[in-house]
Amino acid sequence: MAKEVAGQIKLQVKGGAANPSPPIGPALGSKGINIMEFCKQFNARTQDKAGKILPVVITYYSDKSFDFIIKTPPVAIQLLEITKQKSGSAQPNRKKIAEITWEQVKAIATDKMPDLNCFTVEAAMRMVAGTARSLGITVKGEFPSEN
Repeated sequence: MAKEVAGQIKLQVKGGAANPSPPIGPALGSKGINIMEFCKQFNARTQDKAGKILPVVITYYSDKSFDFIIKTPPVAIQLLEITKQKSGSAQPNRKKIAEITWEQVKAIATDKMPDLNCFTVEAAMRMVAGTARSLGITVKGEFPSEN
């Protein structure tokens, strides 16, 4: 018999660095979820992605058990890693902070594809380019159309 879902919690946690301090502890503790068990499982599954910020969706059930899905790092974080910037531009329309190529955009788009709500890599590339634009990062060259 299927367990009854009591709710979901969405968090962003550094890979391999989950600990019971805020924001994880209070978010899980208020729902009655075993915090240490989550931290152990999360750290074991994200050892290879240590230090990267990973979104995680925790589904908890009425019997206090839980499941969680680890998603790929946010596009903005990946763009800032590629350009080696600390943060995006305060005025992205006027002040540009970096440039990237369409090949780099395609690499991020193919990596992020399972978490995006689009069907083609070209659509995913346009979404990534939009995020880059909002961070003050310009994309060099023409969009590589496949016609």
